[in-house]
Amino acid sequence: MYMNLKPQDIVVLLKLLVSSKDSYSKLAAELFMSPSEVHAAVKRAAAAGLIDQSSKQVKRVALAEFLIHGLKYAFPPVYGTITRGIPTAHAASPLVDMIFGTDDLPPVWPYPEGTVRGYELKPLYRTVPQAVGKDQKLYELLALVDAIRAGRARERALAKAELKKRLSQE
Repeated sequence: MYMNLKPQDIVVLLKLLVSSKDSYSKLAAELFMSPSEVHAAVKRAAAAGLIDQSSKQVKRVALAEFLIHGLKYAFPPVYGTITRGIPTAHAASPLVDMIFGTDDLPPVWPYPEGTVRGYELKPLYRTVPQAVGKDQKLYELLALVDAIRAGRARERALAKAELKKRLSQE
């Protein structure tokens, strides 16, 4: 039986990397998802070989390989209009400190409470702007993922190196 990954599965996996949640309901609350959505995401990720379902341990090497080489093809960037939101990709930490001198509007996840005006880059899942509000580590991982999905060559290279470094840390 085949189970296709969904974009929210990546959000759940990244949250599991930076969190020690022992239940689907706690994880779901922090991601603004339902427990059943989180459970289904873990099940799909296990079928794809990205997590051990029984221990909820993310397979870091497999996830890094997918994020670096397959994510932008599986979940290509979707752009919108100029909007208010939360900076992402190269406009967010940690890449914002590595890339200098651009007059372009930054990519942002649309969010009414956001503080930055930029061009819309739809997040992997609709609840990402709320979920990153209380989790800086998750925010940085998702911004790196967006830089790989939507960035130029230099931004992608920096994001890949930083993501590899973060995923190799135990």
